[in-house]
Amino acid sequence: MLCRFVYLLARRFLDVLSGRFRSRLAKDVEIAVLRHQLEVLRRQVRRLDLEPADRATLAVLSGLLPRARWSAFVVTPATILRWHRDLVRRRWTYPKLGRPPVGDQIRELVLRLAAENPRWGYLRIVGELRHLGIRVSASTVQRMLRRAGLGPAPRRGGPNWSTFLCTQAHGALACDFFTLETLWLRRLYVLVFIELGSRRIHLAGVTARPNGAWVTQQARNLSMTTDLSSPRLLVRDRDTKFTPAFDEVFRCEGIRVIRTPVRAPKANAFAERFVRTVRQECLDWTLIHGQGHFQAVLDEYVEHYNRHRPHRGLDLSPPEPTSRVHATTGAVIRQPRLGGLINE
Repeated sequence: MLCRFVYLLARRFLDVLSGRFRSRLAKDVEIAVLRHQLEVLRRQVRRLDLEPADRATLAVLSGLLPRARWSAFVVTPATILRWHRDLVRRRWTYPKLGRPPVGDQIRELVLRLAAENPRWGYLRIVGELRHLGIRVSASTVQRMLRRAGLGPAPRRGGPNWSTFLCTQAHGALACDFFTLETLWLRRLYVLVFIELGSRRIHLAGVTARPNGAWVTQQARNLSMTTDLSSPRLLVRDRDTKFTPAFDEVFRCEGIRVIRTPVRAPKANAFAERFVRTVRQECLDWTLIHGQGHFQAVLDEYVEHYNRHRPHRGLDLSPPEPTSRVHATTGAVIRQPRLGGLINE
């Protein structure tokens, strides 16, 4: 009886309000009804069956709605990010190039030959395989043995490759391009330089239409704003955007330009590793709207990368360490970066 009385009283109160503010209240009441129906559907349906058009619509609308209001969607923000990555992956429909994979039987045979003949080198194993009608390259055999923990034979004295490369890294510079697909599926290109000794990153620029003139101008900007007296080598790939004018800018600075072999990303491992890092820590979790937004995100991440992020190769120190006074008592203060995606 009491519940019915309260219900009738509330209903009468709402009727009075709707009579006085009918034109203003109708829209709010409709939104409240729709929100309540949506909550009822969420309790009844565990997994929604969305069409590709529905996913694209929600992904586009997510860029217009503030992140604080994303609770209105029936999916999580991680799902929207995954939909965008699926759209980008479907656009990359180029055929995969490269050598065919080596079969498991050949891999087991290579490991058996290396284990039973510890004094055989890579070329000797390649020659023995040719007697069996199997043709593989020496680099393929080397890669198989390294993955199995078997080094070259025989092992000679002197410094290992890790020590040698670390010593030579202080005089080397590397550069590379990487791309990103925006929220509107527009492809943007980024040119970055990395000092191999200090791991310091130089963000050259962002553009939607890279060409030889633009890349050469970025090299001039780097030579004018950065001290290039210590680097003696520049490692780059064979991209056609790196024109002879680009190489001449560094030759004038006394830097020798070295091109990597064809289809050998490991030859430019330092730059490739940074590309993987910036994707895993930042770009894979952010929807980029345009070139200006992309430039601002990269600038903030590069500052975090150079001044704060610890690096294994630098004994867990940043490339540009800042002098800080560490107190023994007090509270630890968190400094968010990129809207809380990264915290310092």
